[in-house]
Amino acid sequence: MAIWNPWRGCHKHSEGCKYCYIHKGDYKRGIDTNNVVKTDNFYAPVVKNKSGAYKMKSGQFVYLCFSADFLIEDADGWREECWSMIQERSDLHFFFLTKRIERFMDCIPKDWNDGYDNVTVGCTVENQDRADYRLPIFKELPIRHKNIICQPLIESIDLSAYLDNIELVVVGGESDKNARPLDYEWVLAIREQCISHNVHFEFRQCGTHFVKDGKNYTLNVRDLCSQARKADINF
Repeated sequence: MAIWNPWRGCHKHSEGCKYCYIHKGDYKRGIDTNNVVKTDNFYAPVVKNKSGAYKMKSGQFVYLCFSADFLIEDADGWREECWSMIQERSDLHFFFLTKRIERFMDCIPKDWNDGYDNVTVGCTVENQDRADYRLPIFKELPIRHKNIICQPLIESIDLSAYLDNIELVVVGGESDKNARPLDYEWVLAIREQCISHNVHFEFRQCGTHFVKDGKNYTLNVRDLCSQARKADINF
């Protein structure tokens, strides 16, 4: 696994961004998250060592732009060069999330056609309103590998109409002392929707405020992922 952040910074875009970890971390460091800038790692996938071999080793899964949104408007002047590197490194598989899926067709390279086989796109939805707006768009886009990311999940969502050609659905709660609660029943409902459509499902993390069997729990951030794994409900 590798991480490639060609730029950093973002703008809050919808309800799921309320307690965004990027904004929280930047605030603590005195950084203005709304200032979107290229990073020193912009060319990371194609950097080579002294012997001429790529430093980013072949066969890895690369998490792309996890300190921003790959489709953010501020990066329109830089993205084409990123696509060229992604195409050059066809031996790597790149994965990015976006809350701006409506911009996708304006952000792809000329040779995209029906998609690059080494790119997975995750469309993030946090509530039914955003699911019903973003996922009909996502459903029609020429992307070979599609995931739906319900993280943070802040209410019950019905994804049944949008699961065709989806490879994976990820569900997770919000991590913040003021986080909105995650009800385990919402998680199980999405799991059942995925099973019905034979789509892979992953419960990625509990929420700081977690509701199960009508009881409210407050969990430590460090335990959110391990508690989700203990549920053992991935499909």
